[in-house]
Amino acid sequence: QVQLVESGGGLVQAGGSLRLSCTASKRSFSSYSMGWFRQFPGNERELVASLLWRSGSTQYAESVKGRFTISRDNATNAVYLQMNSLKPEDTAVYYCNTNPPLRNLWGQGTQVTVSS
Repeated sequence: QVQLVESGGGLVQAGGSLRLSCTASKRSFSSYSMGWFRQFPGNERELVASLLWRSGSTQYAESVKGRFTISRDNATNAVYLQMNSLKPEDTAVYYCNTNPPLRNLWGQGTQVTVSS
């Protein structure tokens, strides 16, 4: 069974940076668009960044544009989210998945907490 494993979250002060990683077992995502999503308590997951694997083209939510960068590593089948200039309102659990997401691919996510 394919698993997506997110890592790299943590506690950081406002203005700081974190780099999230997403690795997948048993599957290549070269035919997919991949996304990073986040979920605030009591809310639905929202898409913050997406990447079309083959072309490398990217899209971002307005709230993170200019601060977050999604990228991929073809050799390791990994997807990354570089988050700079973090704000307290970025505090959430972050997940990766295909875009649109596949229900059976949701992982545990990684908690990002930004203190003011």
